[in-house]
Amino acid sequence: MKSDALIKSDGMRILADNLGIVEAERFITLMLREPFNYTEWQRTLYGDMPLKELYAKIKGFESENTRS
Repeated sequence: MKSDALIKSDGMRILADNLGIVEAERFITLMLREPFNYTEWQRTLYGDMPLKELYAKIKGFESENTRS
């Protein structure tokens, strides 16, 4: 299991790599400013997408973004 510090470091790196450092900081600020229910967000994020379709999207994203 990763330590909390490593998870935070990995998360910030992923955000910065994908959004840029300014937008990553902005994202964090937005998350802290507004009440956020992760469980509810997850329920609405993918709607009624069938599990097989979601899995295919995940695998496609993974293959496009895996670092060698």
